[in-house]
Amino acid sequence: MSEQRATFDPLELTVWSNAVAMIAEEMGSVLVRASLSPNIRERRDASAALFDGDGRMVAQAAHIPVHLGAMPDSVAAVRARRPEPGDVFLLNDPFRGGSHLPDLTTVEAIGDPARPNDRTHDAVIGYAAVRAHHADVGGMSPGSMPQGATELVQEGLVVPPVRLVRAGEIVDDVLALLLANVRTPDERLGDVRAQLAACAAGRDGWRALWARSGEARVRAAVDALLAYTTRRASARLAAFEGAEGSAVDALEGDGVTEDDVPVRASVRIVGGRLHVDLAGTSPQVRGNVNCPRSVAMAAAVFVLRTLLDDDVPTNDGVARAISLVVPEDCVANARWPAAVAAGNVEMSQRLTDTLFAALADAGVTVPAQGQGTMNNVTFGGDGWTFYETLGGGQGASDVGEGPTGVHVGMSNTLNTPVESLETAYPLRVDRYAVRAGSGGAGAHRGGDGVVRSYRALEPCTVTLLTERRRRAPRGAAGGDDGTPGRNLLNGEPLPAKCRVRLRAGDVVTIETPGGGGYGARHA
Repeated sequence: MSEQRATFDPLELTVWSNAVAMIAEEMGSVLVRASLSPNIRERRDASAALFDGDGRMVAQAAHIPVHLGAMPDSVAAVRARRPEPGDVFLLNDPFRGGSHLPDLTTVEAIGDPARPNDRTHDAVIGYAAVRAHHADVGGMSPGSMPQGATELVQEGLVVPPVRLVRAGEIVDDVLALLLANVRTPDERLGDVRAQLAACAAGRDGWRALWARSGEARVRAAVDALLAYTTRRASARLAAFEGAEGSAVDALEGDGVTEDDVPVRASVRIVGGRLHVDLAGTSPQVRGNVNCPRSVAMAAAVFVLRTLLDDDVPTNDGVARAISLVVPEDCVANARWPAAVAAGNVEMSQRLTDTLFAALADAGVTVPAQGQGTMNNVTFGGDGWTFYETLGGGQGASDVGEGPTGVHVGMSNTLNTPVESLETAYPLRVDRYAVRAGSGGAGAHRGGDGVVRSYRALEPCTVTLLTERRRRAPRGAAGGDDGTPGRNLLNGEPLPAKCRVRLRAGDVVTIETPGGGGYGARHA
């Protein structure tokens, strides 16, 4: 195989890398165009990736970091079931390849086009995977992002890897079971069918590439591409050989109590690899800020990826340059039946912040902290649910100011347009504006957060899972901290994590944090 790898000159490898990346992007495009829910269609809270027959991620679309970094575990869980060509598995179980329950993942096993009649597992040549955040999958509160949950089954329907499609035909009983356990079955059906269409696009693209290039050439190209990515990552890390650092941060409560949940990370850069150790991080907690190890790995992959040049492909080669150690009893290595809904969205953010801070302690130049939260907002009433996350301030860096009103860290979603929200749900947006002055001052100013006010037009429930309400995003190199966020109901403060019953006319306002400033202000 080394001789085959050597036949790929840089230009040819670049062409091949872009070819597989475009297949993943096409998967994402199909998903967005076909989905029913604003959360996927408008906010694009979904991700797509392409894997080879050995379960190695070959390419990913530029979607959600926390989805994509954890998705290899989903494919591994499906491969353990020995899928056959034409099978599509559905799963969301955080302890069997998932992240948190609203993220339904579909994984299609791709058959060899040269063996159309071979329905055995040995004929599988790759996998197309799509993960999408669904606005409801059951559980104790609308939207399936409950504050106060203490065990997984309270958060929604748990789906281990099961065949949703067998040999190209939908398994109606599995689909019926899913739809019977959600509050918005029609919307869920539309979004699941969109995921199946997106997987089909990935299947067709990979099979066309396989048929055009041949099995030996594709396998050699995958080996060469992943090896190239690892070499680029290792070369970048080599510039910091021997560096060591550590940092401590915390989440503001677990959803059951408001006691801080400590997060600690130590990093060492040795032999062109990033060694991450989360020893000292809180043990597993009662509330739902726990996360499976795959989410911690996703945070490490994201942090390393930000250190690399833009032209480095994002694939399994990045993860090869990382060594991750997480204690057995750890909030970032959750064990069944832990609740995890907020871990995927908020613990992932805090892990990212802490890893960046540890790199800074090791002498690596990194930006000031961004808002450090996804500002999860979930509304639900009779026959409807709505979920979104909100942007805030990004931290400034040594080269410029931080952007304003953007999704930061492990989130990469878009804004939900006011028109779409108000058309689909009994909500009105009274105000949506930049939270001027919330970014930290410095030689380079941090980005500002936003203000978004929702008026309930009928009785409903709102659930908030937010962070950085009492611990401000930190400035760097002498820059000022950003302004913490605030949650308000009719002008009165709400906790960072809460579930509240609203009457018609009640107004919930979210003020998101600003990013930290970078460098001391000029005299």
